[in-house]
Amino acid sequence: MNQARFEQAVRDYWDVRTQQSDRQKATGTMDAGSRGAVTGGAQMDPLAKLVEELFVNAGFAADSIHRATSVELPGYYRPEKKWDLVVIHEDQLAAAIEFKSQVGPSFGNNFNNRTEEAIGSASDIWVAYREGRFGATRPWLGYLFLLEEHPKSVKPVRTRGPLFPVEPVFKDSSYKTRYEILCRRLVLERLYDAACFVTSSADPTSPIHEPAKDLSFSNFMAQIRGRAAHLIAVQE
Repeated sequence: MNQARFEQAVRDYWDVRTQQSDRQKATGTMDAGSRGAVTGGAQMDPLAKLVEELFVNAGFAADSIHRATSVELPGYYRPEKKWDLVVIHEDQLAAAIEFKSQVGPSFGNNFNNRTEEAIGSASDIWVAYREGRFGATRPWLGYLFLLEEHPKSVKPVRTRGPLFPVEPVFKDSSYKTRYEILCRRLVLERLYDAACFVTSSADPTSPIHEPAKDLSFSNFMAQIRGRAAHLIAVQE
């Protein structure tokens, strides 16, 4: 599996969004703003399918990988939550991955929502693991995020912080930079084992960016292969 396959999956993301929007316009049920392009829920499928293939190529049985259905996992603070991709191995949770995206123009509130969601989902599942919900083997958690390259996502954003000073790394940072920091720190704090961060626009001639090597798709692939090798070694 090569970089071209990954970039094609990113292009396909935008194609699916366009198809969903056109379909809603044709039926007269268009949602407000750009929301009509995402309510179909399938825009991240091209990337999810690619990652599913990665797990199969790494040695996991195809029927052990779940997408769209049978993806509910029990939590600690709530009964259960749907993940985007779940891998079961030897009746234990081998991996769970979230696929998220952000398209403009409302980056501010959505950034906070995405941050809280990512932290909350991981925190919940780790306590559930501690409580014995998934077996003895530690699950592998992944987070893949696609951000639109948009004038509002790449320009510096002011911070207010009137009561206490904001961490310097966030001052005058763009939302693109903030998402990169988020993904890196999710891994640094071991909330997720690996994260992938990619940016692109709907323009098919525009470049696809991976701002950081440690958050690249190639690194994400290597982590998945490592997970497979670990589980195989444990069985021997």
